[in-house]
Amino acid sequence: MSASSEAAATLDPPVFDWDPWTIENLTDPYPMHHAMRETGPIVWLSKYDMYAVARHEECSTVLSDNSRFMTGAGTSMQDIRKPGKFRIPSRLQEVDPPKHTEIRAVVNRVMSPLVIRKMRDFFEIQAASMAEEVLERGEMEAVEDLIEPYVISAFPAAVGVKLERKAALTIAEMRFNQSCPHNELYHKAMAKAEPYLEWYDRACERDAVVPDSIAHLLFQAEDAGELEEGVASNITRSFVGGGVDSTISAIGHTLHHLARNPDQYALVKSDLKKVRPAFEEGIRMDMPFQYTWRTTIRDTNFGDYRLAGDTKVTVLLGSANRDPRRWDDPDRYDISRQTVGNYLGFGVGDHKCVGQMIARLEADAILTALISRAASMELAEEPVYRPVNQMRMLGRLPLRFTRG
Repeated sequence: MSASSEAAATLDPPVFDWDPWTIENLTDPYPMHHAMRETGPIVWLSKYDMYAVARHEECSTVLSDNSRFMTGAGTSMQDIRKPGKFRIPSRLQEVDPPKHTEIRAVVNRVMSPLVIRKMRDFFEIQAASMAEEVLERGEMEAVEDLIEPYVISAFPAAVGVKLERKAALTIAEMRFNQSCPHNELYHKAMAKAEPYLEWYDRACERDAVVPDSIAHLLFQAEDAGELEEGVASNITRSFVGGGVDSTISAIGHTLHHLARNPDQYALVKSDLKKVRPAFEEGIRMDMPFQYTWRTTIRDTNFGDYRLAGDTKVTVLLGSANRDPRRWDDPDRYDISRQTVGNYLGFGVGDHKCVGQMIARLEADAILTALISRAASMELAEEPVYRPVNQMRMLGRLPLRFTRG
C-alpha cells in the first residue's frame, strides 16, 4: 500500500451493535449478515472489541494479506498469545509464513492427488451400500441415518484415525464452540467433551493410526526430520477436530437445497457430472465454517479506515458467500453458477483448506449414490438447525425419496 493511501485513511470503522452469537443469529444469520454488509466494508463489533468484515472483497483481502493480518494469534476469537488465553496452536492453521509454507509443503506432498484418488473406490462402496439401505425406507432423517455414519466410516480410510462416532462428533462440537465467545453453548460443549478428551489424544498418536494412511505418512515425515517433533500428531488432531463436522454440514446443506429445488435436482439427476457444482453451490449458500479470525500485525489502513494493531478481525465467510456485490441473486440456489474459484468455501491464499480434496471426494460419492438411485427427493418435514458458535449445522433433515 502506498504512503499516500496510508495517509488518506482518517476514519474509524462504524460501530455494529448486533451480537453474532445469539441463538437467533446462529440459527438464521442472514438478516444480521445483510445489516453488517450495509453498515460498512469493515465494522467494529462493540460487544467484543474487535473488527469484522462481511463483504466478499474485504473478507478475501483479510484472509490473503499476511503482511497485515496474521494467523499466529489464533484463528479463533481468543488471542492465544495472551495470558489466560493460551492454547497449543494448530501447526497447520495457526502458523504464519515462512514456517507455515514449510509445513504446508510437506502436508501437500503427503496428501497428493494420487493418494487422495486411491480413496475413491472405498468411498463409493460405502456410499452405495448406505444409499441402498436408506432408500429402501422411502423416508429418512438424513443427518443421523446417512450423513454422520457415512462420514464417520469414510474418515479412517481417508486420514487414518479410527473414529468412535459419539466421541468424534462431541470433540468436533467442542472445537467449534471453543473458538467463539465463552457462552452457554461453549460451556455445555466443554462439559460434554470432557469424557472423550483422553480418547482424542490417544487416537491421534502414532501407534493408533492406520498404517499407510495420511496420518501415518505424516509421522514418517516427522521421523525423517521434515516436520518438527509433535507436528504430526498436532495436524492429525486438526483433521479430526475440523474435518468431520464440516463435511457433514456441507453434504447436509447440499441435500437440503436440492430437496427444496426440484428443478435443480432434476438437472443433477439428468447429468451426474453436475453433482460437484451442486455441492459447491450448497456450500456457498450455507457455509459450514461461518467465522474465522485474523489479527492485525500493526496499525494499518483498510481503505478509508484506520485499524489498530494487535486487534482481532472477525471474517464472516457465510456472509461473503451471499454478498450481492459479488453474486447476482445470491440467495438463490443455482448449480449453473460459477462458484468454484469465486467463493470462500475452502478458504483463500496460503491457508486454503488442505482437506478439500477429501471432502469433495466424500461428497461426490454419497451424493452420486443417492441421486442415481432416487427419481425425486423432497423434504418430509422442515429441517432443524443445531446452534454451534462457529458453524452452520443441520440438526435434523427429514427427507422423502422416490426410487428410480
